[in-house]
Amino acid sequence: MEYLKVILYGVIEGITEWLPISSTGHLILAEKLLALPYPEEFLSMFRVVIQLGAILAVVVLYFPRLWPFTTDPRHKYQRPAVWQLWFKIFAATLPALVLGLLLDDWLDAHLYNYITVAAMLILYGVFFILIENRRRRPTVRRLDQLTYKHALIIGCWQVLAMIPGTSRSGATIVGGLLLGLARPVAAEFTFFLAIPVMAGASGLKLVKYLAEGGRFSGGEVTALALGCAVAFVVSVAAIRFLVTFVQKHNFKVFGWYRIALGAVVLAAALLGF
Repeated sequence: MEYLKVILYGVIEGITEWLPISSTGHLILAEKLLALPYPEEFLSMFRVVIQLGAILAVVVLYFPRLWPFTTDPRHKYQRPAVWQLWFKIFAATLPALVLGLLLDDWLDAHLYNYITVAAMLILYGVFFILIENRRRRPTVRRLDQLTYKHALIIGCWQVLAMIPGTSRSGATIVGGLLLGLARPVAAEFTFFLAIPVMAGASGLKLVKYLAEGGRFSGGEVTALALGCAVAFVVSVAAIRFLVTFVQKHNFKVFGWYRIALGAVVLAAALLGF
């Protein structure tokens, strides 16, 4: 039963990390229904480090577009474009890198609660609906048209995702849409931007856990490895789904889903769930 719960956590992480519906909002509800028999210190680290499986899915799916050291002469022309993409990812990462180091503990202590999560779920749900209701003609239809200015502004939107319930993918996609990015471009840049951000967040959480005297039992190592493996497999499917979905559909359905989930989270808080 313990490992079945870990598998369900991995499924939730793999789906909600990439769809703009907030992994935190789902995990808060999951923690009430799927309580794991581990110390809170380990669970706090587990919730973040499980993201490593989700990151690996992006690396595997997009490796040819992300690896700049190819020796294949047929693809040498791609190297400058790949380096440019990584420089833009780095520019977009800077705001979250600086503020994440400064505010990580404070945010966990003060904003990781039902009310904040519900409010952010509903607020960004409304944003998605309003943005998609207006007529828009994308000006950035390919990833190579993305400028450093675009990247930095999207990075600033990503900072807002530090507030639980916002959704990292939700915040960056909203920012990208407002900047004139086509939906597929906004989604892809969100995937790529996740690699350094989520890897950094996972590494920071793991280092803090070990620095504060945290140790792993055999069961905890198994749980963490299993959660990451499931998150990887489910993330592959979720990413492929979103890429296909945004080719023909808008993000309204995610907006309505967020509003409904926010109402559920708020009701759970008011009922003392």
